[in-house]
Formats: sequence, structure tokens, C-alpha cells
Amino acid sequence: MNTPIPVARRAPATLPAARLAPAALLALVMLLAAALAPAAAADPPRAQTTETTMSNTTDTTASAQKAQQPTALATFAGGCFWCMESPFDNVPGVLETTPGYTGGHTENPTYEQVSAGATGHAESVQVTYDPRVTDYATLLDVYWRNVDPVDAAGQFCDRGNQYRTAIFYHDAEQRRLAEESRARLEASGRLPGHVATQIVPAGPFYPAEAYHQDYYRRNPLRYAFYRYGCGRDARLKEIWGEEAGGHGGK
Repeated sequence: MNTPIPVARRAPATLPAARLAPAALLALVMLLAAALAPAAAADPPRAQTTETTMSNTTDTTASAQKAQQPTALATFAGGCFWCMESPFDNVPGVLETTPGYTGGHTENPTYEQVSAGATGHAESVQVTYDPRVTDYATLLDVYWRNVDPVDAAGQFCDRGNQYRTAIFYHDAEQRRLAEESRARLEASGRLPGHVATQIVPAGPFYPAEAYHQDYYRRNPLRYAFYRYGCGRDARLKEIWGEEAGGHGGK
């Protein structure tokens, strides 16, 4: 006894051979569709992988271009570092400003330690800039017009060595430019005393805590209240007149 095939159970036994072809073709199409379905479902992940790869390639290219961008550092102390970020941020060619501590002997100091005055550090700002766009002489001009150079005991309402003015040079050329600019300022006769600002070699720079970074942007009302209460702008205007707070016009 022969075992009947499944098609015989679904179709009459007398079904002509010519009518079996479409049925077989339909079955073949269904099998192919089933076989192709997983591949089709897998297409989106492959597309996503391609997009991710392209995105990663773009990011890598951008990072490489940024890494190739020429940069230089300048480091200044001018009292409260909150107030020294904004003038430099407004200079064309300045890429980044970082408040921090330098000039002392304590490694990895905290804000509380520096404020207590025992670390030797000064509140400072480190400026990263593109020397193709701006130069160190421009940054020096901005610096002088944002400090009281004749105050040897601090800056404005902030008193103590941790708020001293200082220029920390990173190479011989910066030292030369800084000393020449100080000499010109001293000889100009426009200041109400001798320049007390130090010009010293740059040493380790320790970025300040995260809540100090970009403080003037993140806390504009508190910053404005502090700056006004400290008398900074009034004193700068007294010394520099219309040039007070000069920032290069970014």
C-alpha cells in the first residue's frame, strides 16, 4: 500500500499534471519568501551598522582635524578666576579658558585649601588659543586691562597672596613679550603706582572644581552680584577708563 503524498490530500486524485505546476510554483515562491524573510529583517541592522560606521568615521576625522589644529597656552592670575574667564572667552582665536590653581607647592589643591592661603597657589586662568588667529601680545593687552596691576596684596575685595596678579610664561618668547609689556606700562605714567604683577615661569596647573568652570555663564546673577559687590568694574574704570575690561571684540 502506497502512502499518499500531502498534495493528494489537498487536491483531487484526477488533477491534471498541468494544474500541478502553478501549485508547485506557488509552494516554491512561499519557500523562497520564508527563506528571504530573515535576510530582509537583518537589513536594517546592517544599514544601522553602516550609518554608525560613517558617524564614527566622521567623528574620528573631526578629532584628527582638531588634534592637528595648532594651539598654544597662556596662563594668568588676576584675582578671582570667575572674572578672568569672560574677557579671554571674547577674544577671537581663544579656544578654551580653564580656571585653576598654579604657582604654589601643594599638589592637587582644593578650592578650600587655596582660599586658606597656605598652598602658595594663585587663582588663575589657563587660556588655550589658536596662534594663527590671535597672538600672545593681544592676550597680554586683554590681561592688563582686567586687573589692578599696582595692588600687591590681592585684587579688589579679595585679599591675600592667593589673589595676586601674575603672568606665568610658557617659553622664552612669552617671557620677553610679558616683560616688555610690563616695562611699557610702567613707563606710560598712567598707573597710580608701580606695577606689582609677577612674571614667573609656568609650573603645574591644576584645574579648579567643576562648579567653578564657566561660572559666569552658568550663574549669571550670582556672578554679576559678586562682581559688582567686589568693586571690580569701578576700580578698572578708575585705572583704565574706556579701555577697562578690553577683550578684543569677539
